Amino acid sequence: MPRRRSSAALAAGTVGGGLLGATGVYLLRAGRGLKRSMGAQADTVYTNSDPDSPHERFDAGKILRGVVGRARHGQGRPSRPIPLVAPLSPVDAADLAVTWYGHSSVLIEIDGFRVLADPVWGERVSPSPTIGPARLHPVPVALSALPPIDAVIISHDHYDHLDLPTIDELTRDRDVPFCVPIGVGGHLRAWGVPEDRIIELDWDQSHTLRRDDGRGGTDELKVVCTEARHFSGRGLTRNSTQWASWSLIGQRAEGKGHSVFFGGDTGFTERFKLVGDHFGPFDLTLLPIGAYDPLWPDVHTNPEEAVAIHQMIAKPKAPLVPVHWATFNLAFHDWSEPVERLLVAAREAGITAVVPKPGGRVDGVAAAAGRIPQVDHHSGDSSGTRSSGDWWTEVG
Repeated sequence: MPRRRSSAALAAGTVGGGLLGATGVYLLRAGRGLKRSMGAQADTVYTNSDPDSPHERFDAGKILRGVVGRARHGQGRPSRPIPLVAPLSPVDAADLAVTWYGHSSVLIEIDGFRVLADPVWGERVSPSPTIGPARLHPVPVALSALPPIDAVIISHDHYDHLDLPTIDELTRDRDVPFCVPIGVGGHLRAWGVPEDRIIELDWDQSHTLRRDDGRGGTDELKVVCTEARHFSGRGLTRNSTQWASWSLIGQRAEGKGHSVFFGGDTGFTERFKLVGDHFGPFDLTLLPIGAYDPLWPDVHTNPEEAVAIHQMIAKPKAPLVPVHWATFNLAFHDWSEPVERLLVAAREAGITAVVPKPGGRVDGVAAAAGRIPQVDHHSGDSSGTRSSGDWWTEVG
C-alpha cells in the first residue's frame, strides 16, 4: 500500500506534467471554466515508495531557460505533419491487441474485452481551453466512433491523462465504468459521473470484469491498480490523489488468458520488478518514453529506462509499445528523440518494440511470434515494425 505523508514538491510548479505550467502563469488567469477543470480537492497526501533523487530539485531558472531555448530552436515540434491512420475496429475484441491514439491514450483488446486507457481527446492539456500545451496532431478518430468499451482506466489526474471534455463525453454517451486510483474519483464525482460507475482502487487492489463467452462460460478480466513513481495535482495542490500503473490479467472460460501492463506516466523504480513478480510476466507492455529530462529524473522514464522496466516484467518475446510521446510538447528534447533512443535500446536488449502511427493497431500475438505486427487502417495495409522503421524520420 502507498505511504501517505508530507512529501517534497516534486517538480512542484508543473501542470499536467507539462513545462509550460512550470511558471504557474496560466493558473492565475486561465479563463472561464478553470475551477471545474481543476476538479475536486482532497486533504490526503500521497508519496512514492522510493525517496526522491538527491538532485531532484525544482529549478525555475533552468526550466525557464529551457523553455526559451526550445522555442528559439524549434525543439519539441515536428517539421512536417504527423501521419495519422484510421483505426481498425473489429466487431469482436481480439485476444491481444492495442490501438494507440496518441500520447498515452490507448484502446487495449484483451481476451474479448476492450479497455480504454488515459483517454485525452481535448485540444490542450491545461486548465484553460486557450493556453497551455496544444496537440501536435489531431486525434485519429472521433471518440464517438470508438467500438464498445468495457472499462476506462486512468493513471492519475494530470491534464494530459485526465481530460474533462473527454470524461464528459464518455459519461454522457457510454455506460462504462471508470477504474481510477484512490482519490481521483473525487474529480469524477465533481464532474457528474454517477457513483456506481466510479471504481476507486489503491495499489494492489483490483476489480474484475466479466462477460458471457457465448458458449455457456464466463470470461474474466482482472483490472489491477499497481505501483508507479510519479506525482499528482490539477492546480496548486500537489499529491492529494494517487497515481498508478495498471495490470490487466485475462482469464478465458476455456483456459488461460493474456496479460497487459500499462505504465501510464511514471519514473523509473526497481519496484516494478515486484509488479512483474506478482502479476506478470506480461504478454505486452505499454510504457512511457517521452517528456524526460535530467531536471526531473523521478517523474518520467527515458527510453532506456522503459526498456529496463519491460525486461523486469515482460515475457521474453513480449512486444513493447511506446506511449507518452509525439502528441504534446512537454519537455526539452527533440520530437523524435524518444523513439529513436527506444529502438536503439530495444535492439541492444534483444526485445521487440512496435511503434505505430497515431491510430495504428498492433496485433500483440503476431508481434510476439515475429510476424508483421501492425495493421494500420481499414484497407488492411500492413506497415508495422518491430525494432526498426522510420515514419517519424520523414516527419522530422
